[in-house]
Amino acid sequence: MTLRADLAIIAQNVAPGSRVLDIGCGDGALMAALRDERGVDARGLEIDAGNVAAAVGRGLSVIQGDADIDLAGYPDASFDYAILSQTLQTARAPDVVLDELLRIGERAFVSFPNFAHWRVRLSLLWGGRMPVTRQLPESWYDTPNIHHVTIDDFRAFLRPRGVTVEGAWFLSGDKKTTSSAANLLAEHAIFLLRRA
Repeated sequence: MTLRADLAIIAQNVAPGSRVLDIGCGDGALMAALRDERGVDARGLEIDAGNVAAAVGRGLSVIQGDADIDLAGYPDASFDYAILSQTLQTARAPDVVLDELLRIGERAFVSFPNFAHWRVRLSLLWGGRMPVTRQLPESWYDTPNIHHVTIDDFRAFLRPRGVTVEGAWFLSGDKKTTSSAANLLAEHAIFLLRRA
């Protein structure tokens, strides 16, 4: 099975044999790849019951839960990595979720669509409407995205929090792009974080 581009980057950068919590794990595709290819002890938290059933059907340890309220029950430093892929922008309290990620995991991967990508800007400028793209496939009224975060917003968000960026990857389509002008040119961002 081929992983989505951001998940493939995360999978390549998780140390073999690690303990991982994938928050918003969807159908468990990343967890299955980590288990099968890297010998990772992967656990998952997913809000959608259908996705939970699909992940459990793959033999994965996934429970139904909400990142906004259910992370508090996990002990400090109980995982090597906490992963939040394409979920930050859907959280009601992304600041609290990020704090929880870095409390639960020694490191955290966070990926999100970049709402400052040039196509998004152009759609707003010329069409005056919220864009529908491959990365943002839902209409404004039907999207789970409640926080329209940009790469520059996220970097500014991290600064006062005492968070160190250990790695950052930027995607245009499914291909990596440079960090230079990433806020304009990247459709998607992946960050590897740890507490300073």
